[in-house]
Amino acid sequence: MRTGNPALGGNTFSSVGSVSPENAMTIQGTANKTLILLMFVIGAAMWAWNRPMEFVPYFLWILGGGFVLGLITIFVKTAAPVTAPLYALVEGLLIGCISFFFEKMYPGIVIQAVGLTFGTLFALLLAYQSRLIKVTQNFRLGVIAATGGVALYYLASIILSTFFKIQVPLIHESTPLGIAFSVFVVVIAALNLVLDFDFIEKGAQANAPKYMEWYGAFGLMVTLIWLYFEILRLLAKTRRR
Repeated sequence: MRTGNPALGGNTFSSVGSVSPENAMTIQGTANKTLILLMFVIGAAMWAWNRPMEFVPYFLWILGGGFVLGLITIFVKTAAPVTAPLYALVEGLLIGCISFFFEKMYPGIVIQAVGLTFGTLFALLLAYQSRLIKVTQNFRLGVIAATGGVALYYLASIILSTFFKIQVPLIHESTPLGIAFSVFVVVIAALNLVLDFDFIEKGAQANAPKYMEWYGAFGLMVTLIWLYFEILRLLAKTRRR
């Protein structure tokens, strides 16, 4: 049970053991928790959208807060019922602020990004449920490898730009190659959704504890937020051209 999502690592469910079926996580329960987290994200994003300048001085704190809450959730899975909603609220503030400024630069871009994100989510969920997309071992390893490559490339970009003032190509460029790179990353992020669906399904089959519904919803939210930001970046690149 492996996925490219850092929140849903290789032995996530096997490490927490199994419980009786009446106390175990279910797919429906995880879907309900995902909907709750999504409402938290949307609510916080709308709040930040209406007062973005109030959050600008605290942007790094918000960014760091989401990262810390994510790490706590990953390493202390039993805390997921508390930390996952807090993570959703913090990420919602981040999304609201960033989306506001993107919308100022490129009117209409946010509704396009939101539509494409949810369209991708439901299309892949339908394809997974109908088994049009099968999660084979080669499929899983390919997506994991590509996700790791993207993560390392982004990490190198952050280190080089922060400490050496060197801009890594493709990430921010609106050239044809830069746009192609963003399309590639969007595809990889979308395919991670398929792995997350499969991972959660196997967790339910393994009778993982009930609190893992919150953890599974958190992992899915991590991928969904990543997908939204990558689609937003891609649309911005095409607008700049």
